[in-house]
Amino acid sequence: MLDTEDLPRFACPDWWEKLQAGDTPMADVPLNRQRAAKALAFFNRLRLPDVPGNPPLSEACGDWFKDILCAFLGSEDPETQRRLVWELLCMVPKKNSKTTYVAALGLTALYMEEAPNRQMLIVAPSQNISLRCFEQAQGMIRIDPRLKDVFDVQDHLKCITRIKTGTKLNVKTFDTSIVTGEIPILTIIDELHELGKNANAVRVMQQIRGGGITKQRGQVLMITTQSDQRPAGIWEAELKKARAVRDGKGGAAPIMLPVLYEFPREKQLDHEYWRDQKNWLHLLPNLGRSIDPQALVDDYENNGKVSKEAEQVWASQHLNIEIGVGLGGDGWSGALHWASCIDDSLTGLDDLLARSEVCTIGIDWGGADDLAGLYVIGREAKTKRWLGWGRAWARESVFDRRKSIAGQLRKFADEDGDLIVASSGEDQAASAAAICRKVADSGKLPETAGIGLDSAGVALLLDALADAELEYPMVQAVMQGWKLQTAISSVPLKLEDRRFVHGDQPIMAWCVGNARQTLKGSNYVVTKEVSGAAKIDPLMALFNAAMLMFQNPEANGPSVYETRGLRMV
Repeated sequence: MLDTEDLPRFACPDWWEKLQAGDTPMADVPLNRQRAAKALAFFNRLRLPDVPGNPPLSEACGDWFKDILCAFLGSEDPETQRRLVWELLCMVPKKNSKTTYVAALGLTALYMEEAPNRQMLIVAPSQNISLRCFEQAQGMIRIDPRLKDVFDVQDHLKCITRIKTGTKLNVKTFDTSIVTGEIPILTIIDELHELGKNANAVRVMQQIRGGGITKQRGQVLMITTQSDQRPAGIWEAELKKARAVRDGKGGAAPIMLPVLYEFPREKQLDHEYWRDQKNWLHLLPNLGRSIDPQALVDDYENNGKVSKEAEQVWASQHLNIEIGVGLGGDGWSGALHWASCIDDSLTGLDDLLARSEVCTIGIDWGGADDLAGLYVIGREAKTKRWLGWGRAWARESVFDRRKSIAGQLRKFADEDGDLIVASSGEDQAASAAAICRKVADSGKLPETAGIGLDSAGVALLLDALADAELEYPMVQAVMQGWKLQTAISSVPLKLEDRRFVHGDQPIMAWCVGNARQTLKGSNYVVTKEVSGAAKIDPLMALFNAAMLMFQNPEANGPSVYETRGLRMV
């Protein structure tokens, strides 16, 4: 048994063991037993309005959601008697009755709230989902005569009011004006992953969370499946935060309780594992209730397996397999280890140069509708480990021509700073050449084969490098295709042993997840053609830099800072 006394709040290191045992994958939460019991008693009496016989939730709902209900509405610090769970993120696969259950939780919270004239919200990403949620809550009231004396239902407004207090529960479709006036004391967000596609979601979420710093405070419950696209925007941010809390890396006193029904990353990468139907039950808490086991299998066999694309979407929705991590089984083998090779102290190029005895630079250039990537690999002076840092460029035309990834690229540019939006090809080339010049001035580049690039479409880049006095033999072409086999196959081995670490740049993690490798003859290749529309240019630059570093280079000599009597800091 794990000793949980010294774990950060809400950390749940045994979450996978709990899932395998059929338990709710969340930390134990101290409860106000009386309040939790009252909430559970009310929730249990609610009846399903769209199922023959209208069974009560005491029978129709599994323990997993009741655990969530009690933790969210009944948590309490035993010393301060203050609420502990102010936010909760539940990720659970499709068809596990999420919408029905959150409608019932919303009614329960409305019943439990004694403060007068407050506002509660249930927010859905589309009109259909919000209508479904309201109809479920409305139906639960109308089939129970006792509840008609407790709640007043306004169908045209999708609003339910507790008659005694005047506090309202509004069901709304997401838009930028859903929060007006008073900050909600409770907000439930259904299918949060859909909001990752909305550029305004972050601002609206900040408005919703504004109640969290007031005396009355406000709670937020988010429930969702995994996205059918690569996680982006607010969904990516909230999922990353929830995983950090679950893994004990979210600080000493987080306010979010994570409940994530997902396979461990290594299981998601093992396509034979997640395709094995006997393993599906770990992620489907409503299997045998709202999910018919045989119908699920039939749907996968007849619909999920018809194509690679169909399987990706099916697995993301029914098994929470993250797009770009575990789908297809043809990802680059280094993706398995990339996330475990983060060095938080490696925050930029200056850190890499300060720690390296020699560096190589790889470049993969792009046209007007493509990215350009540059990657620097440094060999650490004492440990001989490889250190990595990258940069990418895009012209404005990329955002017009690559609309499917434009939102993700904007994030890399505006929030992370790892993507530079260049006004022209000349500016793009000059920016890359300036980085190369900086590394050369550090004295860490070898005289021969210090900068390696794909020779296709690099005329502007070669001119910019020449202007920076960087030419052959320092600048050389790196053969592509199967001739990159050494880097494609050997870099994963270095990652596996943590002999290659990097600074956790989101754009690099994105490219690593995008990369697909295929076997041609006896060689594995990773190419843009194989990997599809999602970009991998900075990763191709990494491969180019790796090919040069495998030659065991020696640095050119003292840096210009040393020759000028200066010291790098």
